[in-house]
Amino acid sequence: MEIPYTVKPRPDTGLYNAKVGIWLFLASEVMLFGALFSSYILLRVGAPDGFWPDVATGWPHGLLNIPIGTFNTAVLIASSVTVVMAWAALKAGNFAKFKGFMIFTVICAFSFLGIKSYEYNEKFTHYVVRLKDGSAVTGHFEHEFLHGFLEKANTRRDQKNAELREANAKAKLEGKAPKDLLPHLSNRFLTLDKFGEETVESVKMLVDIPSAFRYPVGTKPPALEESAKGSEHGEHAEPGGHVEKEIKLADVQSIAAFIPSTATFFAIYFTMTALHGLHVLGGALVLGYFAFFGRKMWREEPERLTNRVEVAGLFWHFVDLVWIFLFPVVYLL
Repeated sequence: MEIPYTVKPRPDTGLYNAKVGIWLFLASEVMLFGALFSSYILLRVGAPDGFWPDVATGWPHGLLNIPIGTFNTAVLIASSVTVVMAWAALKAGNFAKFKGFMIFTVICAFSFLGIKSYEYNEKFTHYVVRLKDGSAVTGHFEHEFLHGFLEKANTRRDQKNAELREANAKAKLEGKAPKDLLPHLSNRFLTLDKFGEETVESVKMLVDIPSAFRYPVGTKPPALEESAKGSEHGEHAEPGGHVEKEIKLADVQSIAAFIPSTATFFAIYFTMTALHGLHVLGGALVLGYFAFFGRKMWREEPERLTNRVEVAGLFWHFVDLVWIFLFPVVYLL
């Protein structure tokens, strides 16, 4: 039994079935992302005007990499162009040209995801340190300090785990429940408790220096202190750069990476960009399937393949359009 209207348009809508289906699906997607954008706007408008880097009470500025985000935007826009060219190549009867454009589109998609993964990793190793006096600084842990800390901490944990394995072996013979082994630490998701477990007295950080982009619009960053200019990293002691600073743990209230639990901003950032990333991944897999496994359908039902590519292209344009709104709202405002 042949399914009707997979190629020819329906008499009631003037569209073939798949095109009707994709427009209905995109309508539901508009409602999904519309709700998220509405939530973002309400959270943003309702947030206090706190200065960066007060990411716990204010709405932070300048904590995302704008150049990388701009490049990723260009990558997605380029993929939108090539997916149209791939569809046009099928309409012209050139499958080889279609395959080339579609492979380029898929490469752009996975490039976008790779760059986004790099951004995520940078956030997982970027920290906000809140002090007991109410102030806060953001930045990365100094490389040599972090390497020494991790080496010492993981060596101690290996020794502890060896003791736990022996104890667990005895507990197993006695019918008792084994104890969990200690996981290795990395430069991601470190907390005050983890430093405290290793009896560290102070931490060394490359503290972010505020710039015009790291304060709310209309305000000016304070002048850099002279003591910061004379530090080892003095060549970076300019707005937007870093300065080395040692902070005593006794003065620290909390240490947290740039993750959803740290601030409302990061919660909505990761929610929206991760959901968008899943859409990019899904679209890339479908487009890749057409590029590498579409030849058989092209030989048997070329018009049907052309319609499928058009439907997938509509979804891809929607994914690109979401990012075009998401980039300025999250990165620039």
